[in-house]
Amino acid sequence: MGKGRVEAFTDGVVAIIITIMVLELKVPEGGTLAALTTQWPHFLSYVLSFIYVGIYWNSLHNMFHTVEKVDGRVLWANLNLLFWLSLMPISTAFMGENEFAPTTVAVYGCVLALCAFAYAVLVAQLRSLHGTETAFARGLGRDVKGKISIVFYALGILSAVFVNEWLGFAFYVLVAAIWFAPDRRFSRSGGG
Repeated sequence: MGKGRVEAFTDGVVAIIITIMVLELKVPEGGTLAALTTQWPHFLSYVLSFIYVGIYWNSLHNMFHTVEKVDGRVLWANLNLLFWLSLMPISTAFMGENEFAPTTVAVYGCVLALCAFAYAVLVAQLRSLHGTETAFARGLGRDVKGKISIVFYALGILSAVFVNEWLGFAFYVLVAAIWFAPDRRFSRSGGG
């Protein structure tokens, strides 16, 4: 089956996720800088989550550009990823509302790790469907960044719980920084 509907559905869900996240931001009470600075935990967690959702949207866009078709397994794998991404607004609000308490930073990291795992499942389903000698497979390569990401999420979760919540948060920022640079793997493979 064609890939157009899964791309359109994914775009719609990602747009809704971002909308929910921005609606969670509260307008500061008062017109002073002090009133604005009290909102920093909410804003910081929102910025990081917005970047993450943007990274997933960008990666999915580039990846689906190189695939030729999808099947039922790919549709379910994509829905699995969208499910975990849909938890970003609540984990973002949980972390921001509680000013980065260790448990909230760990929960946020768990959501990030589950998104990364779901993305890996989607990639595996697409690889199985398309084979190893396609633009998709060439673009994907060994997916070193994906593997490093999951390790850093685990380190972030453990750090938040057992060492320091800011160290855990730093691991999540580091992963975002790794992915923030445009991923040109798919465009170099001839698919983008």
